[in-house]
Amino acid sequence: MRALLCPLTSPGYLYPATALALELHRRGHEVTLLSAAGAATAARADGLDVHDVDALPEPGAFEVSRWFRSSAAQYRAVLELARARRPDVLVTSVLCPGALLAAETLDLPVVVLGLTCHLWTFDAPHTADGADGADDADRGWRLEQSLAMLDTARQEVGLPARAPAAGMLPLLGQAFLLRGHPDLEPQGALLPEQVRHVGPLWWEPPADPGRLEQAEEFLARSDRPLAYVHLGRTFGGTTLWPWIDAAFTGTGHRAVVELGRTEEHRSAPGADVLTVRLPWMSALLDRADLVVANGTSAPVLGALLHDRPLLLRPNGGEQRVIAAAALRAGVAAELPVSAADLAHPAGPVGETLADPVLRSRVRRLGEALRQTKSAALAAQAVEEACR
Repeated sequence: MRALLCPLTSPGYLYPATALALELHRRGHEVTLLSAAGAATAARADGLDVHDVDALPEPGAFEVSRWFRSSAAQYRAVLELARARRPDVLVTSVLCPGALLAAETLDLPVVVLGLTCHLWTFDAPHTADGADGADDADRGWRLEQSLAMLDTARQEVGLPARAPAAGMLPLLGQAFLLRGHPDLEPQGALLPEQVRHVGPLWWEPPADPGRLEQAEEFLARSDRPLAYVHLGRTFGGTTLWPWIDAAFTGTGHRAVVELGRTEEHRSAPGADVLTVRLPWMSALLDRADLVVANGTSAPVLGALLHDRPLLLRPNGGEQRVIAAAALRAGVAAELPVSAADLAHPAGPVGETLADPVLRSRVRRLGEALRQTKSAALAAQAVEEACR
């Protein structure tokens, strides 16, 4: 079997695809991975056929920040790669409509790597009082937006209009793989037939000791409780920085803050905070006592895999769905950051660290995720789609 993997190139999308590509390669399949930066170097060192995204005519086409603007460029890139590699199956990321349409044009089966939870609508039983048992977190709006983007992309590349009766099926491919666990879905949720949980697909490039040196120096200064803070996009919502500066200044707690795709920030004078922008997190999660995040997949899964309790404050995008799932499963506490909350900013940190019930639930779900043969399940789904 020849497989072509064209994920979005943000680490939260690229790294799980790399884990799957390596497993397919281990099974003896011919694998081509569209990759970027240090991840491409590490994947190539492990024997994969890697096509660097920078070699594409439009290198930014697979950036997650441009998912709704680059569909035609994605489409052209996947067509070109597929005609060169002649795959039997295509693997891509959620929010990558151009790749879905290229698979349709080429009549290829396609497998989609989703996030931790199902972002779109599903069937769910009603509760005893008649209320819908599912937390919507804008799921209906999110599905409509995704379908609208797919329809716009169809027009851009000259494909006929989508049949309305198809519903969300064009977004799901032959298989749609969630990287979480059924416990993170609302109780009784009936997911579409193509959707299955495969577990975290956790992979990172090897940590560079030289790039870790600054963090190691910061960590060596004290043994006070450490928070690993991972910032996601604010989507016009609330930045965590006022809370971070207050919660880690003179409170007995300290933080390493991963900036991710957010802007640079100068911490308040006296704040026991180190800001970093690193392509991996496991080395820091190993040293942390808890994880603070907006609710994106990678830090939530990383926290659970490392048995670290979560403090979550979601803004937009998938953050609300994933944060709601973690709160519902009892593996996270909600972080309040209003002006009144800033009077006692470190309170949520201490309360989360001291909560034995939350820690027990984190360990239980973390163990379930660690026991999942994630890469094998995902590879099996790709093989089945190809057949």
